[in-house]
Amino acid sequence: MIAGIDQGTTSTRCMIFDSQGRTRSLAQREHHQVFPQPGWAEQDADEIWRHVRHLVPEALAQAGIGPGQVAALGIANQRETSVVWDRTTGRTVAPAITWQDTRTSAIIDDLVARGTAGRIAEVTGLQPRTYFAGPRLRWLLDHGRGLRARAEAGELLFGTMESWLIWNLTGGVDTGVHVTDVTNASRTMLMDLSSREWDESMLDLLDVPRAVLPTIRSNAEVYGTCVAPLPGVPIAGALGDQQAALFGQTCFEPGDAKCTYGTGAFLLVNAGSERPTPGPSVLPTVGYELGDDDPVYAVEGSIAMAGSLVQWLRDSLEIIPSAPQVETLARSVDHNGGCYIVPAFSGLYAPRWDQDARGVIVGLTSFVTKAHLARAVLEATAWQTWEVVEAIGRELGLTLETLRVDGGMTSNHLLMQMLSDVLDVPVERPLVSETVCLGAAYAAGLTVGFWSDLAALRHHRHVAAVWRPQMDADVRAREAAQWNRAVDHALGWVVPHTSPD
Repeated sequence: MIAGIDQGTTSTRCMIFDSQGRTRSLAQREHHQVFPQPGWAEQDADEIWRHVRHLVPEALAQAGIGPGQVAALGIANQRETSVVWDRTTGRTVAPAITWQDTRTSAIIDDLVARGTAGRIAEVTGLQPRTYFAGPRLRWLLDHGRGLRARAEAGELLFGTMESWLIWNLTGGVDTGVHVTDVTNASRTMLMDLSSREWDESMLDLLDVPRAVLPTIRSNAEVYGTCVAPLPGVPIAGALGDQQAALFGQTCFEPGDAKCTYGTGAFLLVNAGSERPTPGPSVLPTVGYELGDDDPVYAVEGSIAMAGSLVQWLRDSLEIIPSAPQVETLARSVDHNGGCYIVPAFSGLYAPRWDQDARGVIVGLTSFVTKAHLARAVLEATAWQTWEVVEAIGRELGLTLETLRVDGGMTSNHLLMQMLSDVLDVPVERPLVSETVCLGAAYAAGLTVGFWSDLAALRHHRHVAAVWRPQMDADVRAREAAQWNRAVDHALGWVVPHTSPD
């Protein structure tokens, strides 16, 4: 058996897979999220580690096996969420800052004002954005009392969630291994995308001491051996969650594309072995790197709000009692009633990249009901995906023939049909929907020989459902124009504060 851990934005899960890639068990726990002020989003990494210690035995018990029957462990994680901890005590020194957080906007504005955006893109493939982990580390060192001096003295360690978990799983303060994988490192704004090493010029630019950084490793190799709760089991795979989904969906050929619909939505397209040229809208990143093999690159478009918009409809507006009922409500009408929702609650990610955008609802009339709002919520996810696909085609010449989808929102059949309609391509959902965890397990299994090669993984992929386009081309063009008009109203909403004379 192979174990996989998926440390996600709202919950952590552990799954056990057999040699056919089938799910044998799943244990899951939600963790707290804290929003101390507008634009801030935090988590307790110590709580997440406690959950992992309980989840793994639960998953083993469900599968009816012990640690000795697990050949390897793979880990996937919410990317960009940043953790700093004390190497002596093993405790975090500040709350983890999540990928949704925008508190680093002043740092980003300063980098842009200094004319560094071109150099950052040349080295890292990334545009300076609040999205990435490096500026969060800089913010923590600048604002945490005494943290910069302690970091420079080698007393602190930094990592994204997979680094934190690997360090703890391999013994923490006693024998913990401090590593990160290349996909997570590529999301820090500190790594050279070509050499896949920390870049000194980026460290200097962000004033980050090398002493806190983990060693960058490939996505499929043995990083260390678990001490607990899987004693003796090698940790043999690690990927950022979206790259893990790309791998779990067996997108091994250039042009293969997947989109994961969870809290946000993340579309990745396999771009082959050549590093893509960075564009202003979508980002080149490492797709995966297996041991000593050459890396496979990907192009990504990230959408900040997808499932979280449904949660907002449920929790804040109380329009639906449970998330699945958004489909039932939306199906009760045939159209959106002229209403469009742009969910720029913390700015817009790809392809607009406007941190000053804010959410808007436009087109309201007395005709619009809560059912139209529910339909507009689902359409917002579909049209945001369309924008990303259009940008990838425009900037890199990559066109989609099929979109492979995964994540919790894929159980919404109406949304899947909307996606096929607006993209004008078939949408496929695999039999195993937990492709993030599966991708991490695949990487670990390849490392230890549990699976022989990529062809064996591809053999295990089975399609559970397919949606095909049904929308008239004229309707698609008209609705696309209306969506763009709605987004225009959201852009640049935040006005910089100026002090009175």
